[in-house]
This record gives sequence, structure tokens and C-alpha cells, in this order.
Amino acid sequence: MIYNPIAGPVNLAATIELVADGWRTYGWHVEVRHTTATGHAMTLAQEAAALGHELVLAAGGDGTLGEVANGLAFTPTIMAPLPVGTANSFARELQMPLPTPWQPNRLLTASDLLLAGRVQAMDLGFTHGPEMETEPGPDTDKNGRFWLLWTGTGADGFLVDEMEPRPKLYKKLGSVGYALQALTLAPRFPGMWAEVTVDSRTYQDEFVLVLLSNCRRYAGGRVVLSPRARLDDGLFEVWLFRGSNTQDALQHAYQAWQGQHHISPEVTLANGRYITVRTRPAMPCQTDGEKAGHTPFTCELKPRALNLLVPPTAPTDLFRYPGRPLPR
Repeated sequence: MIYNPIAGPVNLAATIELVADGWRTYGWHVEVRHTTATGHAMTLAQEAAALGHELVLAAGGDGTLGEVANGLAFTPTIMAPLPVGTANSFARELQMPLPTPWQPNRLLTASDLLLAGRVQAMDLGFTHGPEMETEPGPDTDKNGRFWLLWTGTGADGFLVDEMEPRPKLYKKLGSVGYALQALTLAPRFPGMWAEVTVDSRTYQDEFVLVLLSNCRRYAGGRVVLSPRARLDDGLFEVWLFRGSNTQDALQHAYQAWQGQHHISPEVTLANGRYITVRTRPAMPCQTDGEKAGHTPFTCELKPRALNLLVPPTAPTDLFRYPGRPLPR
């Protein structure tokens, strides 16, 4: 079990030990490893896969899960997500119960659901290194980074770059603290011009957000951005939100919250596997809600690259292909 002790608004260390004991009751040998820095979860996941561990319980927020997925890509080791973070967007994707300061034992319920789950092969995104910017290919996995949920630039990349690492006070306030910080910083968003190539199609305009999505939900899991997406469909949903200022960004955010973004003439959805994004000026990027450098960047979808343990609460149409039982 890889546990990020600073994730989320509440200390769940004691509950994490109860989760480990629960898996031991079912015959699993469980070792709990705490992360100590950014990137440590990826290193621990790589070590677990190299040692032949059958499963990694990833206890943290979306950023921690993204790091673990990066470490387990294209290995037989299964990733099991445990929601411990502030937003837990991926846990909402799987419709898992989320622990709160008043109900920390929801984490035990989430763990029990995983024990009753199935193993699915999930697509991952892959961002190429700078020298691979215009030459995506199938044999370049050592020269870049995998990601789980989304990568984007524009308003979200700007906010993540300005907000992270977040002060402890705002973390304790959870999603309310995140919203307060975002509203304070949003007026400083400078806008951008972007050229986005999706396979062989190119889009050029002023955009407030360019988002490559590998899942259905966004914004901490509270917005269903791509309701028909599947986690193993072999394609990104590439969302292009036109605009030039904070007011445009807030208008798009309101429409997305209402589920009306897909009918806006100022929003374009494109599906593809190879994506290149260039902007003027160079803009910060986010990947799985964490800082991820600046534009330009090139991404490639890696089909069915991660073995994921999916609880029975997940939507029945979230995957195209059938899963398999968890080994006992």
C-alpha cells in the first residue's frame, strides 16, 4: 500500500492501518509505504512492480494515483485506488464512498468494495519528452510520462501552477478551500492563443482551456465532461474552450457545471490518439491536477496500459471490454 500522508483534509493514518488489516484478513500480505516527496509514489510503484507484487493499493488524491499509474504502466501489477485526497475525482468516476473528517471509516467501505471488484485494462495518456515533441511513436515509453485522467493547459494549468503546493489551511478546507483560492487567482489568467493538432486535424484560435481527457469527470469529479467516454476506448476526448479572458472561462465553467457545454458554439470536442499543443505565450500545464511544465507538448494514448481494480459501484458502461476477477 502506497499512502500519501499529506493528501486530503484529514489525517487517515489510523484508518489506513485498519484497511491493511482488512486485506490481511483475506490472506493478502500487505506492506504500508508512506510517500515523502513529489514523485515518490511513482518510485515506490516501480519498485513494487519490479519485485513482482501482485497489487498496489494507491491511497491518496488524484495526483498520487497518477504517480502510481505511471509506475505500473505496462506491468502485470494491479492498481487499486483508495480515495484519501481533497478532490478524489477518480474515486467519483468509480462512484466510491469518500471519507470525510466525520466519517473516516468510509475508507474501510471503499476497501471492501475493491475486494469485491474486477480487474480491467485501462488506457493511459503519455506525454512525450521535449525532444519527442513532433515525433510520437510506439517505442518511446522511456522518454516521457504516463498519466491517468487528464492533461491540459490554459485556465486549469494556470491555477494549478499558481496554487500548488497548497497551504495546509486551504487543504483542511477541502474543496471549499480550493474554490476560494481559484476565485482569488482567476482574474490574473492572461489568456492564450493555441494551435492544437488532433491526429491529422488542426485547430487554431484563442482558448481559455485545452483539455485532453482520458475519463468522464473533471473539476474534482463534480463535472461530467465526457458522459459517453470509456476508460478503454482507445481515444482521448480533446475539449477546446474558446475565449480570451476570465469572464469567458467562468461562463464555460458554469455551462459545464450545468451539463450544457457540449451544445455551446464556443466549445469543440475532438477525439484522437496523437495530440500536439502549442501556445502563445508558453503556458503552464497540469497533469492529473499536478504541475506539469509548460507548452508545447505532445501526447499519445496508450491503449489498455494499466491493470486497474474496479469496484462494483462503477458504472456498468465505463469499460468496453470485460474484466476478470481479482486473484485470491
